[in-house]
Parts: sequence; C-alpha cells; structure tokens
Amino acid sequence: MFTPPFEIASLHIALLDRAATATELLDQVLVRIAEWNDPAIWISRSSESSIRDRARQLDAVALADPDLIKRMPLFAIPFAVKDNIDVAGMPTTAACPAFAYTPAQSAPVVERLLAAGAVLIGKTNLDQFATGLVGTRSPYGIPKNPFDPRFIPGGSSSGSAVSVAAGLVAFALGTDTAGSGRIPAACNNIVGLKPSRGLLSTRGVVPACRSLDCVSIFALTAQDATTVLDVTAAFDPDDPLSRRPPAAAAASFGSSFRFGVPPAKELEFFGDDEAEALFGAAVAMFETIGGSRLEIDFAPFRDAGRMLYDGPTVAERLNATQHLLTENPEALLPVTRTIIERGRSFSALDAFRAQYQLSALLRATEEVMATIDCLLLPTAGTIYEITAVMADPVRLNTNLGLYTNFTNLLDLSAVALPAGFRKSGLPFGISLLAPAFAECALLDLAGRAQQRFSLPVGATQL
Repeated sequence: MFTPPFEIASLHIALLDRAATATELLDQVLVRIAEWNDPAIWISRSSESSIRDRARQLDAVALADPDLIKRMPLFAIPFAVKDNIDVAGMPTTAACPAFAYTPAQSAPVVERLLAAGAVLIGKTNLDQFATGLVGTRSPYGIPKNPFDPRFIPGGSSSGSAVSVAAGLVAFALGTDTAGSGRIPAACNNIVGLKPSRGLLSTRGVVPACRSLDCVSIFALTAQDATTVLDVTAAFDPDDPLSRRPPAAAAASFGSSFRFGVPPAKELEFFGDDEAEALFGAAVAMFETIGGSRLEIDFAPFRDAGRMLYDGPTVAERLNATQHLLTENPEALLPVTRTIIERGRSFSALDAFRAQYQLSALLRATEEVMATIDCLLLPTAGTIYEITAVMADPVRLNTNLGLYTNFTNLLDLSAVALPAGFRKSGLPFGISLLAPAFAECALLDLAGRAQQRFSLPVGATQL
C-alpha cells in the first residue's frame, strides 16, 4: 500500500488518486509505531481509537466532497508535536513531569495543521525545557538514533526528529532556540527548517528563551518542509513577538548564487575527519549547481553564539522555570538545573552590556551577509556517543552548537539538510543560512541540493 518513505508529496498524490484511504494510511502508521517499538520517542500519544475516528471522518467528508483533498494540503498526513507545544486535552510536560499541565486550547500552529487535514499521532520527547542539543536530557528516556543507538539522537527536539526519520510520521514540529530544530536533523538524515523569529506563532509554546524561540519543522524533504511552512506561517495578532514577512521576500536565489564558507582555519570538526571531508564535498557540490564560493570571516558569528549560554541571555530561561526552581528544584534534571540556574548570576547591567556587544556583532555579520546570498556551514562538526555525552555533558553540548547557537541572536533563517554518510553509516548534515524571511529561497536551494546529493531520506531504507 504505502511503502517507505512517508513523503507528504507522494502520500497526498496517493490519497488524491484514491489509491488509498485515510483509514488505510493511519492503520499503517499504527503498525509502524508498534513495530518500531521505541517508547522513548513519545511522551504521550493520541489514542488509537481517536486516530481511527479522525481517519474515518476524513474519509467520509472526502467521499461527500471530491475536491476536499485538493483543498486540504495535509489531508490525512500523520504528524507529531514536540511536548513543549500545547495540544488541547493532552499534557504539556516540557519533559518535566512536575511542570505538566493540560491546556484547553492548542497552539495556533497545531490548529492550522489540523485545519489543513493533518492527523496528530502524539507528542514527542525532548531535552528537558528544550535545554540541550543532545537528546539525552529527559526523564522519559533517550530516543534511539535509527542509524546507531549508541549515538545521540540530537536535541532538544529528539523525539520529533526520530519519528520522522523512522517513517512513523511524515513531518513533526520542534522548536529551535539554539539549534534544536537542526542538530537532530543532522543526526537523523532529515531536513530541519528553522524559520525566522516570529514567522510561526510561538503562542502556546513553553518558552526556553522567549525572545529567540522559533517553532521548527522536521520533514524528509525540502519540498515537504515547504508544504508545512505554507500552512503554519501566519501572523498571530495575539502573539506580541509575531512578525509579518516583507512583501519583497525572495522565493529563490536564482540559478547563480553566492554562498559563504569559513576558511579552513576557522572550521572545527572536533577530530571527525570524515565530517570534514563530507563538508568539503558538499562545498564542491554547491559549486556545481550554480554557486560561487566566497570565504567569509566566521569570527563574529562564533562570538555571537557564545553569548547564548556564556552571558546574561541564559537568564531568560528562568522565565518558564523560576517558580519550579524555587519551590521544587529537584524536579529538574541536575544538568538542566545547573544550566538554567546560571541565569541568576547576571545583573541588569550585564544584560545591557551584552546588548551593546551583540549589536556590534550584528553589524559585523550584516556586512558579511551583504556580500553573499547564504552561508553554507556544517550543521554540527561531529556526532557523539551517548556515553561520551553523559560523561561530559556541557562541553560536548557546547561543541554541537558551534554552527547553530548564533542564528536566532543574529535574526537569521536556516535550513539543515542531509549531505552524506560516514563509513560507519552515521549521517552528516549541512545548513544553509540567510537573513530573516529567506525561508523560501533557502528551501528552494536545499531542494536543488537534495536532488543532486540523491541520498536516501531519513532511516527508511535501513
């Protein structure tokens, strides 16, 4: 009936052509989840009866209205939601049981997906309070990396990424403050879109750093991520951080484009020679599809990234957790508590000084971005075994954020995409970055790159 992978485009065609029904598709999803047998992917699941009821309802309305599937771009498409995003009637935990609450209303991004016909399968595991890039900081367990369970799944949106890579859902929502929508994409051979701040409403999202948080999208292909973006991107007048994109936002960089890369001396792969070679091959490939390479100064980007955890910005993470830290500090995992509690050590003066420093770095990076259409970077310099991360959780997590931490501080948009495999079979990923509201152009370029790379998507061919 449906053979892997679960790409939105192919599923929609099958449903549109009546080659299969919503009921048949969702029945297969439930079978796949049972066969995959990794409960750490999920924190809560929609009941099987509710999923089947939703499928029957969709089939009934499609039968009565033959054009419905055309009008609903996500008709019967299965998806998952990171468990720091509200879904009405389902607990929101942020991977902290003591924090859990059950909202009466879904986040607007979820409501828009459901209105477009998508079917919610469940809420996924994450690094507690979205604090981490490793996927190992949860009391609900560690989702298995489909390529090698000894290695991290990436975080903080670990369950969302694994559910897509494993072919259990066609797409998933995550969040991204420091790289949580991109590092898991690299670890799982999928696409991770980090939209511009405010493009997707963050109302109904448990904040990590509210001024920086973005809802992210995981999909198997850039085309699928574009489909989901088209549904979810909308100005939310009830979200004070929501922004409207400019009318002149470009849909493409064109057949010829300029991409920036750091000089070799400014790149760090933490001893992962295969990752370094794969990045070099990716750079060469982008030159074959019309790109002109320009070496750029990476220092201001790197310096901005360090400010996320090494300065007063970390104090913003207290916004959602301060009461819990005061009343029940043991409810947080030790590593999560240690990171967030550092926010108490900064003053208002520290925050203003950091603003001045960030403004100077922003000006420097704007000058760099004015010379190119996009940046091309490794998504992560390497990937770590779980045991290594457990032994050295903060330093290795920091290493993973080298190419991601600065993105929201500098108001950039980004797309992570697969770029090859190590000899061990572990995936490697790259990221494309551009100024705010360049998502469509980045996804267009990512789609062209995916065609040229011609790699299997996710872990669906294992």
